[in-house]
Amino acid sequence: MAARTIQTFDEFAAVHGILLAASGVPPSLHRQLFQKLSAETFDGGDFFQVEPCEGGRQRRLVLTSDAIEGESNVFLVDHAWTFRLSDALKQLHEVPGLTERMASLMCVDIDLNSDSERSDDIGGVSDENGTKVDVAEIVERELCKAKEKGDATGTWLELDELDIDDDMLLSLDLSSKFPNLLALSLCGNKLKDVEIVTKEVTKLKHLRALWLNNNPVLQSCGDHMAGIVLNGCPRLEIYNSCFTSNFGEWALGFCGGIYEKDKPISVDQNDHPFQSLTSLDLSNRCIHNLINKAFSPIYLPSLSSLNLRGNPLDDNTTSDLTALLKTFTCLNTLEVDIPSPLGESAIKIVESLPGLSLLNGVSTTEILESGKCVIDAILQPRLPEWTSDEPLADRVIDAMWSYLMTYRLADEEKIDETSVWYVMDELGSALRHSDEPNFRVSPFLYMPDGKLASAVSFSILWPTKTIQRGDECTRDFLFGIGEEKQRAARLTAWFHTPRGYFINEYEKYWRKMEPTSFVSSTMKSLTTSSLLHIDRGVLRVYTDIPSVEELLTRPEFSITTDPKGADIIWTCMQVDEEMRIAAGISDQHYINQFPFEACLVMKHHLAETVRKVHGSPEWFQPTYNLETNLTQVIGDYYVRERDGLDNLWILKPWNMARTIDTTVTGNLSAIIRLMETGPKICQKYIERPTLFKGKKFDLRYIVLVRSINPLEIFLTDIFWVRLAPNEYSLDKHSFFEYETHFTVMNYRGRLNNVKTPEFVKEFEQEHRVKWLDIHLRVRKMIRSVFESAAAVHPEMHSPTSRAMYGVDVMLDSSFRPKLLEAYSLLDLVLDYFCMLADTETLYDLQLQVTYCPDCTRACKYDTEAVVGGGGSVKGCDFFNYVFGCLFLNETAHVSPL
Repeated sequence: MAARTIQTFDEFAAVHGILLAASGVPPSLHRQLFQKLSAETFDGGDFFQVEPCEGGRQRRLVLTSDAIEGESNVFLVDHAWTFRLSDALKQLHEVPGLTERMASLMCVDIDLNSDSERSDDIGGVSDENGTKVDVAEIVERELCKAKEKGDATGTWLELDELDIDDDMLLSLDLSSKFPNLLALSLCGNKLKDVEIVTKEVTKLKHLRALWLNNNPVLQSCGDHMAGIVLNGCPRLEIYNSCFTSNFGEWALGFCGGIYEKDKPISVDQNDHPFQSLTSLDLSNRCIHNLINKAFSPIYLPSLSSLNLRGNPLDDNTTSDLTALLKTFTCLNTLEVDIPSPLGESAIKIVESLPGLSLLNGVSTTEILESGKCVIDAILQPRLPEWTSDEPLADRVIDAMWSYLMTYRLADEEKIDETSVWYVMDELGSALRHSDEPNFRVSPFLYMPDGKLASAVSFSILWPTKTIQRGDECTRDFLFGIGEEKQRAARLTAWFHTPRGYFINEYEKYWRKMEPTSFVSSTMKSLTTSSLLHIDRGVLRVYTDIPSVEELLTRPEFSITTDPKGADIIWTCMQVDEEMRIAAGISDQHYINQFPFEACLVMKHHLAETVRKVHGSPEWFQPTYNLETNLTQVIGDYYVRERDGLDNLWILKPWNMARTIDTTVTGNLSAIIRLMETGPKICQKYIERPTLFKGKKFDLRYIVLVRSINPLEIFLTDIFWVRLAPNEYSLDKHSFFEYETHFTVMNYRGRLNNVKTPEFVKEFEQEHRVKWLDIHLRVRKMIRSVFESAAAVHPEMHSPTSRAMYGVDVMLDSSFRPKLLEAYSLLDLVLDYFCMLADTETLYDLQLQVTYCPDCTRACKYDTEAVVGGGGSVKGCDFFNYVFGCLFLNETAHVSPL
């Protein structure tokens, strides 16, 4: 029987009550929302218009109807594209029209839709009437204009994008026709020969400004040519848009709008045009030394607004710059990079210049009251970049992070482990960011028959303020996220934030991470004694793990179903105080968990534990907790980008095993946005691992811990190899291929087993190395990991704890081991179930078990130990060896570390 469709508002409110509350839609709009949802009313087009901006690289939403009051109306926004992240590229390739629509929505197809074409005629250009004219004619026209103005030789000449090549520059003979030329622009031409170009321009001895931007000659020998030009033109103040060391009155006048083409120089010597100049934009002029005779309150007595962004100012100290700016008594508005030589924080700058009222567009009062160190209200959008031959699908994948939104589905029984990402339709996607928005947007699942199976996703849009016709409609991309959640850093996903600040914070962070004076201890005599005494026949074991119950067959142990009467509790559940009380577990029970073991098995805690002892050891990739260290991640990314280093990262949830919600990306915006799907670490990806037959692999080791103080740990003689099915590739399309970059295939993909002895033999032959040398490095690394935990967290020690941990290791291209992760027994056991369970059973298990190492292969297969004592190891005896080591102090098929 078909489900009954919701008919009334009361039914709608009853079914969607939780969703309505979560969405934030004002109650006064709920009835109107129901009406529009039930009638599928998309009336946004009657109120808004989408307009191009940023030169066609973005779109914005403008109100075209009469004024709308806050919380007076609600609009439905459709979702143009909904997907799981792993399916994004596949859908773009397979869904007809999807790529083209997304490319248009994200403005990455503008080069394909341009109607204008540049002329390929050498030396030709179209005038305002579309008529082709010759460059020589343009020069003659400029000369005639100069004569009409009373300047027979002309002082300003713009010859941009006229396809002027070296021979044509020679034929123009500019120095003869314009001997007093002050400003010459030759941007965007075809000049290649440094000798010809420098010879011609250095004939112009009066030049104050020269622009050669976007000419091939700069790419081949820009620095060399700069020296020749500056020596040959001693009065030059601006070269390729940058100030020279000779800059003075003319350069400042140009930036202040005093000197321009129609007025290249002051005619009246008694004229004082600088006296009334109030605003000066010196941004991105490559100024090294601001202390200059012309930049003075004597010449600029009225200066009230100054922009110094994008200048190194590295020849000035903070105190010198502060002292200079204090002399401008009218200065109240300042734009400056933070950090810069002027100061490392906004607070320090404001305190040093008490006359300021605005710093980077933010009130200095607000800066001091809120304690903001980094502020930037005038951020430039992070517009997508692409090459002309880049496929549309690739452009969309790079650009989509500026448009994506996300949610996670849930019902009474389970919550999806992977999030849903979506792109709003053209209207919704045109909403740009504002810290003080006038609209709010929220995702909403409408269930017309009251069941999740019928749900349709929309976004709900409503005004939060009164807006007028012609106003831009905006939303807060980080609604509800303040500085305590790294708001300023997260804005980097959409805007160009101050690189210097992030690099500085990254460098400070790693300076603090110098390793301690910790010295690795040598292996001492084992002090832990066997639990089995003469007066006790067997040790009773309570377990909820089927493999232990089935395979622990030694006569020294017996399985019991009563935890209270057991000697050993071996469980896949976290033993907390609540469980102790419920199961009757006391301090006399031996438990397969150590207190505070989260410092090892939780990814963000593991990174912190290692750093505190070892700093940044070569066996551990740079790793950041995104919840607390996003600023340092961004700084690291920028440093690598600046230095031309690889910049591929892997993001992993704190507490999910089996590569759930794990992503490989080199896109900075993606790194930041992926925080929205839950807490994660960001770790430098091992881009060049050692491969086995062209495929990526990792190694799973089992570590047994008897004691933390003193540290007594053992490595089982068996380990196993997990091999990715596909050949390894760094092609960016492969990052969406699970079977190329991940090796855990128990849960999806093709399981690609290889027996350890065969692997070692073939690996040694392929790479001409001895496995024993690699194994010794692995042993040393694993001991270092557990020593870190013992040193940082001595409270881990418990005389009644024994535990088994899994350690995953990868080898880099130099065969050096890299620690990937550590797992508790809880993680290992879930892997065992996953090997045996069908999909539905697996999902139920995932809800119950949050941790677990994969012991399946250890229990299932017989093998030959290739390390340790060697010999045959029966899989069915795996837990017999483990329990023998941990509780009877035996060392069969284990080696002390």
